[in-house]
Amino acid sequence: MAQVVNANLLRQWVRDAEMKSGTAVVNATTAAAPKAQEAKTLFVPISLPPPVQPAHVPDIRIELRRGPKTVTVAWRASVASECAAWMCELLR
Repeated sequence: MAQVVNANLLRQWVRDAEMKSGTAVVNATTAAAPKAQEAKTLFVPISLPPPVQPAHVPDIRIELRRGPKTVTVAWRASVASECAAWMCELLR
């Protein structure tokens, strides 16, 4: 699973890093302008732990009783919304 960083947060980190190092962005308007020195990288790569596999979610199990009769329904948890729709229709 890829980790996502909010663009606003990333921009804030860059701005904070520029403020701490005292570097400023300068726009060169002429070809004769001296070249600026390359800024040193302030960000350090980090290692992230491997993605965690989602815990196994047991299937939905519904047991309906009416008098001496019993009906058991097993439904995959990954499609729980379909189970809910089925229950709504059943209980009408």
